[in-house]
Amino acid sequence: MELDLGAVRAFLAVVDDGQFTGAADRLGMTQQAVSKRIARLESDLGVPLLNRARAGAGTTEDGAAFLPQARALIGLADHATAMLRARHRALRIDVLARAAAPVDMVRDFYEAGDAEVDIVVSRGSVSRWTALADGSVDAAFGRVTGPLPPGIERIPACLEPIPILAGRRHGLGRRRRVPMTELAGLTAWMPGNAPGSEWAEYYRFLSEEFGVRIDTSGPVFGHDHIMEKVGASADLITFGNKAQYPGHPDIAQISVTDPTPVYPWSLMWHEANRHPALPRLIAHVKNHYRAFATRGHWLPAPDRNLFPAIR
Repeated sequence: MELDLGAVRAFLAVVDDGQFTGAADRLGMTQQAVSKRIARLESDLGVPLLNRARAGAGTTEDGAAFLPQARALIGLADHATAMLRARHRALRIDVLARAAAPVDMVRDFYEAGDAEVDIVVSRGSVSRWTALADGSVDAAFGRVTGPLPPGIERIPACLEPIPILAGRRHGLGRRRRVPMTELAGLTAWMPGNAPGSEWAEYYRFLSEEFGVRIDTSGPVFGHDHIMEKVGASADLITFGNKAQYPGHPDIAQISVTDPTPVYPWSLMWHEANRHPALPRLIAHVKNHYRAFATRGHWLPAPDRNLFPAIR
């Protein structure tokens, strides 16, 4: 005997809704079609599954016994279907921010192979761990700030140098590079540093070590507003690059040296993910990682053991 999955779904819909009319609406079918499917299922099994009454429908003793098996059967069928669909959809990658180094890595990966990719820019608005566990995304770039949840894997991806931006009126506005020691005592205005975010913690460590004041005050009215305020100031700077803030000729991008602060990007994924392109992305990132140079780069102390170093 072969069970009709459509009939099993109809049975579950009636049980969950308590009546044939609601089940039919949920399934996008007529009430008569739902009744016929369940009648056929009962005939195949040789037992009645539902008690029909004006007040609604409930399970018989045999129907109650069949119910958990029916749910498991449909769950297995749905899981198998989702797995196959996942293998043929684009690889979903959370790059966290549009103007950041992971975007370049994903572009290089895409151009080097035949995998379709779907870029997700979360800006930390959703839980990375939840998205990786439930398959909302297949891989995610970001900074690891604590122990990894069960099932999550990571590798070092890249170290992105962080310059500063200053207006032409600022004392550094005509410089091409500046030693980190000269930033001590200056104020970096960064209203987008949401409390508790991975990047806010990064700049807290930087501030504590080098004496740069990080000012997160004020709402975020957009990139143009930040650039207008920094560009008009003889005192404020901000950390960032002109790819993040394009179209402002009165703003100078200045490299920071001795040491250069670098943002520690990791690639993360869930060990249960079976997307066929994921192993290729992982291999691509491993092959393109460049080690941390202890004499020229700066990382917060908690990040250093996660990134292989050269001395």
